[in-house]
Amino acid sequence: MSRTEELSRRTGTEGQSRGRWPALSVLVLAVLLVAVDATVLGLATPALSEDLKPSGTQLLWIGDIYSFVIAGLLVSMGSLGDRIGRKKLLLIGATAFGAVSVLNAYASSPEMMIVARALLGVAGATLMPSTLALIRNIFHDPRERSLAIGIWGATASAGAAVGPVVGGALLQHFWWGSVFLINLPVMIVLVIVGIKLLPESKNPVAGPWDLISVGLSLVGIIAVVYAVKEAATHGPSWEAAGVAALGIGTLYAFVRRQFTLTAPLLDMRLFKHRGFSGAVLADLLTVFGLSGLVFFLSQFLQLVQGREPLEAGLAELPAAIGAVATGLLAGRYARKYSVRVLVSGGLAAIGAALAVLTVIHKETGYPLLGAALLVVGLGAGFSFTVTADVILSSVPKEQAGSASAVSETAYELGAALGIALLGSIVTGVYQSFTAPASVSGPVADAAHESLGGAVEAAKSLDPETARTMVDAAQVAFVDGLRLASGVGAAVLLATAVAAWFLLKGQKLQDGIEH
Repeated sequence: MSRTEELSRRTGTEGQSRGRWPALSVLVLAVLLVAVDATVLGLATPALSEDLKPSGTQLLWIGDIYSFVIAGLLVSMGSLGDRIGRKKLLLIGATAFGAVSVLNAYASSPEMMIVARALLGVAGATLMPSTLALIRNIFHDPRERSLAIGIWGATASAGAAVGPVVGGALLQHFWWGSVFLINLPVMIVLVIVGIKLLPESKNPVAGPWDLISVGLSLVGIIAVVYAVKEAATHGPSWEAAGVAALGIGTLYAFVRRQFTLTAPLLDMRLFKHRGFSGAVLADLLTVFGLSGLVFFLSQFLQLVQGREPLEAGLAELPAAIGAVATGLLAGRYARKYSVRVLVSGGLAAIGAALAVLTVIHKETGYPLLGAALLVVGLGAGFSFTVTADVILSSVPKEQAGSASAVSETAYELGAALGIALLGSIVTGVYQSFTAPASVSGPVADAAHESLGGAVEAAKSLDPETARTMVDAAQVAFVDGLRLASGVGAAVLLATAVAAWFLLKGQKLQDGIEH
């Protein structure tokens, strides 16, 4: 390449990237929007349970329907962004996300809350793949892109910190629905500033959006996750087996169809790249191991240890602080050492921290909990940031939306399965506790639905009986949490070993793209 050509290339790259850091600030607002929403729900669960009085099954649906719908639609939305424009899809999704947040805030029944969370999932499915795909197209220097992805991931972690603290403060003074309304100012800023700062990008040869593939991916993923959830909650049944068969058959048809299309919704050849497949698997199983635990941890801090919502939110800060710190450094250290060292080491750290939580009890002091949460955050910051970088750098930038969607699908599918399976372990162990003999059938049934239900049902009993029943419920809940932590630890440690082999030889890019 001549000096003139090199100068021209650099000038073109700089032109394409002008304003990239201000544009990144808009993208991380979208990440913040989704992260805050995900974390405040767990904190608001006790108050929501007291007001809406959901059954144990309904409470799990409220917790995981959001992830179910997002998981089912992410591939479709990532592909749609490649076609119509990622900026356009992001701004439409952000507007819808804010509007549906109002519906969540004013839900008046468990059924309405489940529907509202599902609609929020539809809107949320447009946001995450669009943000990562835009980062892939805005940042041409791989080192800058690694830092941008680190900031992207750190913001998600910061949202996990801001959500509980702000949500806790709101819950101290307002009703539980107020935690959803904090999405509105973020959405307004995102849309107004995003219109001006974000560059548009799309795949110029993406082809038509295949609606049959959209339907197949949505039905297949939701059916499989639903079947797993039902089997975990109620035990194996013909109904669960039938739904699982439907889901697997539909996903098989989806994969077959992608190979026959000239413009597939998802290019299945991406999975031939060992680094890409290893990073996706690491994401899915990591979130699986974490999500069920995180969903119930806020209940442990509030309903078992008696902390106020704001105090519980502050107690969860170490995980976010650790993830922010390591997320910003992950790209640099992955180049200095290796991708598999950071990813496997991060996963092993999370697994070890979850293993420590198998010994917690009602009176466990905060130093142990805080230290475990900090280690979880440190490990997650390394592993999630590096795997996101690997996934994005493994594909041409024209396919960034589809690749980002695969990454986010793994994340959301892992969250849904984690809440369904690990959450069902907690619920199953919890429901085995014995209520005092003097407690009537309807009150005992309400107490067995959830720990929040037991606390609420106890208000109708005399103080001595109420204390006995709540103590038994709390012990059973902690027993379930310990068992779920052990399962999560085993999954994470096994994933660390698998990542060590799958990511062998994987490196992050160094040279500027042109």
